[in-house]
Amino acid sequence: MTPTTPEERLAAAGLTLPPAPAPVAVYVPAVLNGHHVYTSGQLPMVDGALPLTGKVGAGVTPEQGKDLARQCALNALAAVASVAGDLSAVKRVVKVVGFVASDPSFTGQPDVVNGASELLGTAFGDAGIHARSAVGVTSLPLDAPVEVELVVELHTPMGV
Repeated sequence: MTPTTPEERLAAAGLTLPPAPAPVAVYVPAVLNGHHVYTSGQLPMVDGALPLTGKVGAGVTPEQGKDLARQCALNALAAVASVAGDLSAVKRVVKVVGFVASDPSFTGQPDVVNGASELLGTAFGDAGIHARSAVGVTSLPLDAPVEVELVVELHTPMGV
């Protein structure tokens, strides 16, 4: 049987939507406003901990960064589901912003953030195609190598 929901498509890819990550400061993981959900920047937390720390291009490889960006996106989807009910409420992914803590000589931020974009394509197909920014920064919270935030549009307005 062909997977029909985003959660089923993620499961078919061997991925499970985690619980929405707990904030590490004073904010909420996601805000619902009418047809849109805006997520806070999500770190690549797994079971409450960062699997790697440091800078991409100096201690963290681009391939590891891409895997971490995929985890960030999975955590962002968990944040979306926490306010939208489930991922079937998502009509499309509108915008992705990826921040990559980078060695000064590293310029492959777009390839790293592809980890997030590819995951969104897996979950939503054509509805996962989005506008995107991939930004190199000197540091991120908790020395995380990558952080990702999303804006998604819902099928029907909620929370208004």
